[in-house]
Amino acid sequence: MAAKSKILFIGGTGYIGKFIVEASAKAGHPTFALVRKSSLSSPAKSNVINNFKNLGVNFLTGDLFDHESLVKAIKQVDVVISAVGHSQLGNQDRIITAIKEAGNVKRFFPSEFGNDVDRVHAVEPVKSAYAHKVKLRRVLEAGGIPYTIVSNNFFAGYFLPTLNQIGVTAAPRDKVVIWGDGNPKAVFNVENDIGTYTIRAVDDPRALNKILYIRPPANTISFNDLVSLWERKIGKTLEKIYIPEEQLLKNIQEAPFPDSVELALFHCVFVKGDHTNFKIEPSFGVEASELYPDVKYTTVDEYLGEDAILVYIWRGRK
Repeated sequence: MAAKSKILFIGGTGYIGKFIVEASAKAGHPTFALVRKSSLSSPAKSNVINNFKNLGVNFLTGDLFDHESLVKAIKQVDVVISAVGHSQLGNQDRIITAIKEAGNVKRFFPSEFGNDVDRVHAVEPVKSAYAHKVKLRRVLEAGGIPYTIVSNNFFAGYFLPTLNQIGVTAAPRDKVVIWGDGNPKAVFNVENDIGTYTIRAVDDPRALNKILYIRPPANTISFNDLVSLWERKIGKTLEKIYIPEEQLLKNIQEAPFPDSVELALFHCVFVKGDHTNFKIEPSFGVEASELYPDVKYTTVDEYLGEDAILVYIWRGRK
């Protein structure tokens, strides 16, 4: 059996990065994280850093903006996975430049982890963020750098606890706002599963120069069906307030950041149907749950299970 690829993470201590780093280490890949010195001693990062240490992650000191440290780190691995945050999406060309100089990388995963940006109907403020990702895709293709792009759609841990509501901290108890008519299907994936699927693709030739869509059937659900599922779990019918596209676009323009970002995402997904309004063709993509049917992923039904119900009951008694 071939040795598992050595993987370098850039942005590995961030929101989705930490889940993929953990999946890498648990899968037995020699795992490296490029981190600033300040991150190693930051109280805000201490839990993540300590978890990485316990998992045997190797720390390499460096920075996205320190070219020498970037090249040095890349030369030690086979695969580079970027999980940099929103503010650094436009700087990933620095990683590509370093990969070209290092000359040893067999695959690069850019920081995408969301909608397929080549197949969206985005409005601002997310349109500009998507433009950075689109530009990087074209640079990768033109430069002949082997890649896999992960399109996992929505993070379950970010959207499901509130049922896609704005400005709340728990799922609704009385009424729910539904963006659009509630019929387009969206995809919600638990972050641990995103990490697992991403790492499974690292050494898989079927995912080379392809988009890895994480679109498992049990997590592909319309807003209306999501609300119905929640109603069955809590034994209560919610008042439903439907927001048509024209009103949603007005709300996006008037909302402060970051609410405007979430609303613009909702417009893409729940009005335009951008998670599921196209067929995954073999020429450009593969679907993770089909490639790896042995992976036991957490379903939306399971996610909105006992813990969510307990939170609902507790908040209802306050």
